[in-house]
Amino acid sequence: METNTLATQNTGERSRIRRHPDRAVPGEASNILVQGMVAHVGFVQDGQPYVIPFTYHYDPAQPQRLYLHGSTASRTLLHLAAGAPVCVSVTLVEGLVYSRTAMNHSMNYGSAVCFGHARLLESEQEKRVVFEAMIGRYFEERTAGRDYEAPTLEHLNATALVEVEIEEMSAKARSGGPTGPHDADAEATGSCGVVEVGSSKCPFSGASPQSKTAAKTDKATLAAVPGYRGLC
Repeated sequence: METNTLATQNTGERSRIRRHPDRAVPGEASNILVQGMVAHVGFVQDGQPYVIPFTYHYDPAQPQRLYLHGSTASRTLLHLAAGAPVCVSVTLVEGLVYSRTAMNHSMNYGSAVCFGHARLLESEQEKRVVFEAMIGRYFEERTAGRDYEAPTLEHLNATALVEVEIEEMSAKARSGGPTGPHDADAEATGSCGVVEVGSSKCPFSGASPQSKTAAKTDKATLAAVPGYRGLC
């Protein structure tokens, strides 16, 4: 097993958190990647930056590896496999934080940002192992041969798989209620609180009971707004 050094500390200038360094949670980076559903993959090609959403696989037992897959014709995967630097970010959103002051509206979240390079995996056995593990990560307890047919060689050959070697990684999070100058004053004009959203698996839960109660109460007010469709 590889040591989880990248999941417990920032390792370079690329991953240094500049805004709100007090929100750094390096020890949670691996957990965020485990819990996440969508990875946004950033790269530059011919001077043009791109950010593309991908499903992905991450195993905390191999904290320096992250896997992306897609069509063998995927421009993104072909570009990464050629050695281009890549940035991968994963975000968990737990709550929308509303305040009595416009500037203090926010979100409760946990995010991990990884920097590295990728290589193409071509081994049939490696691809089978990663794909089965990836399906198991998104669909717990589903097993090849019992719940679905294992991929054929034709399917494996039609699917590209790249392994991103994570060179640097950082994590950042916000939790709790609103922090505006009037949010602690129950008699002040306006309303404040936290509207819970997102996955119940998100590890960042810091809203106070008062904030959560306020959010539930305020949903009735929000529902009366024309065109309101809900936040969850």
